[in-house]
This record gives sequence, structure tokens and C-alpha cells, in this order.
Amino acid sequence: MRIIGNLLWWLFGGLEAALGYFTGSLALAITIVGLPAAIQTFKIGVLCLWPFGAEIQDTNSPLKGCLLLPLNLLWIIFGGLWAWLMHILFGILLAITIIGLPFAKQHFKLAKLSLAPFGKDITLHA
Repeated sequence: MRIIGNLLWWLFGGLEAALGYFTGSLALAITIVGLPAAIQTFKIGVLCLWPFGAEIQDTNSPLKGCLLLPLNLLWIIFGGLWAWLMHILFGILLAITIIGLPFAKQHFKLAKLSLAPFGKDITLHA
């Protein structure tokens, strides 16, 4: 079921959204200052490619504490809020229909990661 869900996700816009996240990640990676944000954008792009069967969890990063809050605040100010709003809007629109409920759930998962990606990690299950 996961494979079918991911294929349908790609067909109806998931692949295009992932390519958008990867393009943004590449643009951020060109600058030295944007490299931490590029890693987080790439992480969201990977989740956008394979949302069915993926989980978001807290990471065991040494960046805990005083660095995660300012990095997530900068992320929210410089685009994270818009990505979160986009995924919430599409999640609500898909949740209106019964057939769109699995896809709405994946958009809400993406919204959770796109609001504050620093300190989060994704696990893809085969």
C-alpha cells in the first residue's frame, strides 16, 4: 500500500513539490551561510518524495538546547511559515473529501516538519 500511495503522491504533485524543495536546497547550498538551511530543505524534499511509510522523530544531535531555538525561529521568519501554511491549506482541502484523507495526513506530516525542521529527523521504512 505504501508504494501505491507514494506513486499516487508523485503523480498528483508530490514529485513537483520535492523538486521545488531540492531546487531551493541547491540555491541555499551555493552560499556558505545558507548551508544549514539547505540541509533542512533537502530533508523536507526527501520526505516529500516518500511521505507514506516515513516517520518524523527528534534527533540525537549535539545541536540541542540553545542553538535549535534560534535556528528554528530564523527558519520560520525566512520561509518556514509559508511552507507550513501551504501544507496546512492543502491538508485541509484534501481532508474535505474522503478519498483525500490519506494525502491530507501526509500534508499534515510535512507541515509538522516544515514549521521547525532543526532538531528533527526522518526515518524511511522500506
